[in-house]
Amino acid sequence: MLFNTREFLLFFPGVVLFYFVLPKRIKNYWLLACSYFFYMCWEPVHVIYLLFCTAVSFLAGIVLDKNRDKKGNRAFLALFVAADFIPLFLFKYLGFLTESINTVLSGIGIKTLPGVSWLLPVGISFYTFQTVSYIVDVYRKETEREKNPFQYALFVSFFPQLVAGPIEHSHDLLPQLKKERPFSYENFRKGMITMAWGFFVKMVIADRISVIVDTVFDDPARYGGWFLILGTFLFSFQIYCDFAGYTTIALGAARILGINLTDNFKAPYLSGNVNEFWNRWHISLQRWFKDYLYIPLGGSRKGKGRTMLNKMIVFLVSGLWHGAAWHFVVWGALNGLYQLIYELIKPLFKKIKKDKSVFYVLWRAASVCLTFVLIAFAWIFFRSKNIETALEIVRSIFTVHNFHVLFDGSLSELGLTGRSLICAAVSLLILVVMDVMKYRDISVGDWILKRKTILRWAIYIILFTVILIFGVYGDSPEQFIYFVF
Repeated sequence: MLFNTREFLLFFPGVVLFYFVLPKRIKNYWLLACSYFFYMCWEPVHVIYLLFCTAVSFLAGIVLDKNRDKKGNRAFLALFVAADFIPLFLFKYLGFLTESINTVLSGIGIKTLPGVSWLLPVGISFYTFQTVSYIVDVYRKETEREKNPFQYALFVSFFPQLVAGPIEHSHDLLPQLKKERPFSYENFRKGMITMAWGFFVKMVIADRISVIVDTVFDDPARYGGWFLILGTFLFSFQIYCDFAGYTTIALGAARILGINLTDNFKAPYLSGNVNEFWNRWHISLQRWFKDYLYIPLGGSRKGKGRTMLNKMIVFLVSGLWHGAAWHFVVWGALNGLYQLIYELIKPLFKKIKKDKSVFYVLWRAASVCLTFVLIAFAWIFFRSKNIETALEIVRSIFTVHNFHVLFDGSLSELGLTGRSLICAAVSLLILVVMDVMKYRDISVGDWILKRKTILRWAIYIILFTVILIFGVYGDSPEQFIYFVF
């Protein structure tokens, strides 16, 4: 069930209404049933894998807790983590591994292995990482193991963040689920305006500019040069608005139910360097990699060379997490390379940051632009079908000089009317203004909620009217990009 569907607009109010009128002792059972129904709306049989990961990690918590400080507990940890990863490996990586082996075998004239291709269960990467974090946290004694299997199942399957995050730590989410959460008008107001903003960036911005992005990237041989530069620029905003739109809706829905989830995005495209960008983009995933991969590898404790190696490993794994294909690995490697270069020039950034003159302002503006260009360039490999297509796009960007297509009416070939192009431009401008406010820790939502009733409701009506009029609709609503990961 997608957030941007009529079904969800019927489902969610029903969930909220019954949740707040039901007796306390069965509220979470209601949420658990609704969460499983929500997940089964995609492919009912895939609930088996959700149940499997839930059961394995719950059992792991019991075993690891009972064997605390005993010899062999680390072996139990490895066993349960490996078991938890089994569905993710089979559905996401077995086919990729087989294909890669076959490429090598065919190159030396050896008979290839049979191919493997299965439908990837939606959200499996997210809830697998969430359950693995619980296993490791119990082993590390950073969280108490959950004794109630239904409470734990709700932690794994809580529907607002189930299929595309944010990836929550058990010590953040489980205590909230256990507490009584009576209806709060303040939570309702904040949740509704948060959801409205999420729908705006998804349906008005992301789904609109996706038309141009799909047109250009699906036929790079026809739309070369500046068409591809424009497509790359717009894809950078499409993936941001699409993913941030999902998590913003999730944050709002959870807030209405009295739950605070991790804010996954904090104006990442205003970052002044690549390190800052990754501290502001998909924050819950970066936190997971830091806690469960980077620090166990040694983090920054073993010298600069080891630190750089650890960062590269993290970004290579991040590339594979996003997709089982070599172009995702290249995307991860490219972002890892950016990190290594930044690590070498970081002292220069720190020195210039102390300068509060006009030079620093200009440096900061140039750094933001350069960071955006570098991240956008890497997105080419993320968005392309394969490495060959990505390299073709890069070649075209640097060799085809057709700047005139931006002004001679050629953009009308890309699928959007002049009215829609203006709408996209204005919407992106609004997004930039809102991100500037967020970067400065100014909450526009809180500002709106403090206004007088007339002004506040005028803003509500305008926002919902804009979504209704300018949102992109259709018989098949646009799926969120991160659902395939």
